[in-house]
Amino acid sequence: MSAFEFFFSFYGLVLGLSVAVLATGAARAFKHRKTIPIGWKTPLLAAFAALDVATFWDAAWTNFSTAPYSYGLLIAGLMVATIYFIAASLIFPEPDDAVQDLDAHFWANKRAVMLLLILANLLMLAGAVWVNMAKGGGMQVAVSYAVNLAIYLVLILPAALTRRAWLFALAMGLHILLYLYLAGLSIANPAAMAAASVGGS
Repeated sequence: MSAFEFFFSFYGLVLGLSVAVLATGAARAFKHRKTIPIGWKTPLLAAFAALDVATFWDAAWTNFSTAPYSYGLLIAGLMVATIYFIAASLIFPEPDDAVQDLDAHFWANKRAVMLLLILANLLMLAGAVWVNMAKGGGMQVAVSYAVNLAIYLVLILPAALTRRAWLFALAMGLHILLYLYLAGLSIANPAAMAAASVGGS
């Protein structure tokens, strides 16, 4: 096992818990759908968070596969994965929360969830820039990531702060479509997408 494989096995395990929490929450909500209305806001937020985790996982593989292993890298990965886990845990209510309406839970937790996702992406940007600065073309990678983060913030920050359901739906819908579009491109032309990822997509 290489140093990176050791790091990524730990990082992937902790990050994978976020996906498990989302899947468990979604299954529980579906199970109780006749007594607690699901609505559309919570599923939309959960879908975005799941795609964000997958995108983040992909970015970690792309950026840190050549980084030298260190205890600091392990702690940084733990911090970011824990942020994702906390965000995922807030999307669906726990059984003992006695929630009567998922929309009420959504409005109480949506801002915290999305600000945590933004924090995780900011930390990823910092880590990716730090790793790629040691390589040739590091500044180009930094600029590319900064542009991508700007697009992310333009859509996600208003969705995090708004109390308007239509604005949340618009911002989330656009970003989910963007994620699905990139996923489709990676299936249709994996070589080109891999090259773009190395350049900071």
